[in-house]
Amino acid sequence: MSRETPARLRGLLVGSPMRNTLRMSSRTSRISRPITIRRAVARDAKRLTRLVRGSSAYEGKYAGAVAGYRVGPDYIEAHRVFVAVGADEQGDRVLGFYSLVLAPPELDLLFVADEAQGRGIGRLLVAHMRSEARAAGLDRVKVVSHPPAEDFYHRVGAVRIGTTLANPPAVLWDRPEFEFRIPSE
Repeated sequence: MSRETPARLRGLLVGSPMRNTLRMSSRTSRISRPITIRRAVARDAKRLTRLVRGSSAYEGKYAGAVAGYRVGPDYIEAHRVFVAVGADEQGDRVLGFYSLVLAPPELDLLFVADEAQGRGIGRLLVAHMRSEARAAGLDRVKVVSHPPAEDFYHRVGAVRIGTTLANPPAVLWDRPEFEFRIPSE
């Protein structure tokens, strides 16, 4: 994604940096459903953990990285965790989330539900993260990417800055490092 994305999204976002709404249509329906980004709360922990563990990006050789992973209430309380939710028949449905760690500045987690990918939710989450980082006074945010997500980070404007080497037995593969540069307004 090019640097014009915030301007492109500007007309789609409604609300403050803490709570944004994006109207999007589903892949299979012409009905427009609002997507809202809100601060995660402790009761979201199980849904976020299921989203991480169920991600098809972590199948096969990557499965071990998320098999026992848990996004707990303590993690949600300690970091800036935001969720993208969409309304469905059962109420709010978590479509994706991210976690911004302030010290040192890092986008620690960014996941979009498999069935919600390709609808701009990841781009919306990144735009929101940049706004949060700017509000926190950050000028850069590091990302250690999952290898299959490398193209996504390029498209949303992150700059490749290096490689984090494998760290067996926890992580068996090298991972690309990116940086989002956060200009002041």
